[in-house]
Amino acid sequence: MNPAATRRVLHALLLALACLPSAVLASVGAEAERPNVLFLAIDDLRPEIGAYGADYMHTPAIDRLAAEGVTFVRAYANVPVCGASRASMITGLRPTRERFLTYYTRAEEDAPGMPTMAGWFKKAGHTSISLGKVLHHSAVSAKDWSEPPWDPLNDSIPGYRKWRNYLVEENIREDMKKGGRPPAFEAANVDDDAYFDGKVAWRAIEYLERFARDGEPFFLAVGFVKPHLPFNAPARYWDQYPEKPVTGAVSQPFPESAPDQAWHNWGELRHYAGVPKGDAPVPEGLAQTLVRGYRAATSYSDAQVGRVLEALSDLGLAENTVVVLWGDHGFSLGEHGLWVKHSSFELANRIPLIVRSPGTAPGVVHGLVESVDLYPTLVELAGLSAPAHLQGRSFTPAMRDPREGTKRAVFTRWQNSDSIRTDRYHYTEWRNQKGTVTARMLYDHRADPGEVNNVADDPKYSLVVSELSVNLANHIENAMTH
Repeated sequence: MNPAATRRVLHALLLALACLPSAVLASVGAEAERPNVLFLAIDDLRPEIGAYGADYMHTPAIDRLAAEGVTFVRAYANVPVCGASRASMITGLRPTRERFLTYYTRAEEDAPGMPTMAGWFKKAGHTSISLGKVLHHSAVSAKDWSEPPWDPLNDSIPGYRKWRNYLVEENIREDMKKGGRPPAFEAANVDDDAYFDGKVAWRAIEYLERFARDGEPFFLAVGFVKPHLPFNAPARYWDQYPEKPVTGAVSQPFPESAPDQAWHNWGELRHYAGVPKGDAPVPEGLAQTLVRGYRAATSYSDAQVGRVLEALSDLGLAENTVVVLWGDHGFSLGEHGLWVKHSSFELANRIPLIVRSPGTAPGVVHGLVESVDLYPTLVELAGLSAPAHLQGRSFTPAMRDPREGTKRAVFTRWQNSDSIRTDRYHYTEWRNQKGTVTARMLYDHRADPGEVNNVADDPKYSLVVSELSVNLANHIENAMTH
């Protein structure tokens, strides 16, 4: 066909399309461009990565994703414990005194009948897949996935004995003993695929290859365990960090002004060899090693993220896939005298959150968002309607304009405490069974970003406490509506 004839044909096609009803065109376009979702969940990952200003960290994959996507620097988990946090996120429901309490939490038990994010995408025609630690219990809500959830511990793989995933023989033997106390870290001379998360990355790549081959729209959730305790990672990631000094390694005392209710004995860490029992602090040498191990495990997890993202790009899927990287909660590495996530302090609740979406320019959002906002955000980015039960709010406006679409306050809950975080303040109340406030914490982040000085009883802040207490009470009541 000569050029003139080609132009005539194209002109005719354009005229024909112009005559179609706009609703038809919108439907055709939406179906043709309906994006996939790659959801990357990382256990115990605090926002101590290069993209968040920690230039001493080796996290090139996550940093690259942040440079290409939208980074939320003030994102918060709704519960600082993995089982409850993940159940809250995937159902889009807030924690209450009766729901999403511990790491034992199962979404289908605490929120029966509520459609999960995975189930909603499955209903919309996506192949919904769970690999690794997406929910705390891999078999939970199996009906919401297109295939049974998979993780390496469900396979009979030699060397995988329990979730701690040791590879050094003496550590395995100790872990298998009744009452055994293996170390809280391990640096094995092995390839990435020897540990749990390396196998998860490989399985994710296999699914991406299938999706590229078959043209399936997908919701692929990939969960990496590290840097969760024990801080086990191939030795080469430990080598990225000097033995001493470790930047930021601390063994702070518990703040005198904080109420006793805020204290935690961090029993999770005390189960490991060499860690003092009781209330004894961590010795400085051990603190240095633990921080180094956490960072090595973070870099190991980052490398697995990089493998999956590279495959997504190489297979030609990246241009039509929303990528989310989400930490389920934070973690304290000696700050406030704590080595744990289970607390009401900022460090236990602030999380990394990065979203890369087709057609959205890179950027940084400083406004407040929270985990329950992910469900409405992702269904909107995928062009789907949202179920009526969701308690979060889509932050897609903030992805288009960082000055829009964020919140005046976000909320977290842990055991008997409820917290409200505003732009300036972090306020927490502990209540007894009768609903009476028994203790308070208030931190002014403008003056005290490290949350050392509790000013809840300072007369200068009495009006602030009163206002935040009312807002918190209203939130607690509203959270119980579903």
